Amino acid sequence: MEEIDKEKLPRHIAVIMDGNGRWAKKKNRNRISGHIKGVDAVREVVTSCRELGIGVLTLYAFSMENWQRPKEEVAALMGLLKEYLVKECGEMVKNHIRLCAIGRLEDLPADVRATLEETIKKTEKCDGMILNLALSYGGRSEILHAVREIISDLRKGKIREEEIDLSSFPQYLWTKGLPDPDLLIRTSGESRISNFLLYQIAYTELYLTETLWPDFNREELLKAIADYQSRERRFGLTSEQINGL
Repeated sequence: MEEIDKEKLPRHIAVIMDGNGRWAKKKNRNRISGHIKGVDAVREVVTSCRELGIGVLTLYAFSMENWQRPKEEVAALMGLLKEYLVKECGEMVKNHIRLCAIGRLEDLPADVRATLEETIKKTEKCDGMILNLALSYGGRSEILHAVREIISDLRKGKIREEEIDLSSFPQYLWTKGLPDPDLLIRTSGESRISNFLLYQIAYTELYLTETLWPDFNREELLKAIADYQSRERRFGLTSEQINGL
């Protein structure tokens, strides 16, 4: 088991959960079984983050591009999402986990969206950890949405052009109010961002693992955090500046 420094934990961990289909294929099962197993990994990682004291966990649960998958698979994923929300709502409240969601939530099936909104409402006073689900999410669409909102506010006189800067722009993103991720984990060996949190990960540490998402567990999470803690985050400065030399 990896040893980590509890005083140097990332405030915000983001995860691209990849590899459910390949896990199923390796087991000679259908893709849906991989998604079902992936939900177990979600539970373990959420629980582990809460126990460790991670402030925010953002999971890339469903991208805008995922709507193009076979209808049966999309329907199964929506069903699993709804089932997860119903089953885990009590645990979230018990463990002080507040649920949030980002993305084009209006794209979700009506019943799934209603369950999501109900769960968000029931957990809104929880203050232990934020579980942030990216649903029907795309980073480019988020930035475009922000630009449109800024244009709208400019026309209404709510903001002046000179007030649009690096401190005000994030307030128009779906992640408004959340710190940028310190650590981004991608499973299954792929080495791309896949349109995830494009603006927010400018200085995020990336951790890529060959482990398929259904096999990702507490031990794998600790490995990622230990790797993160071994790095020097300079944000464009020199090592000497960071260390006050």
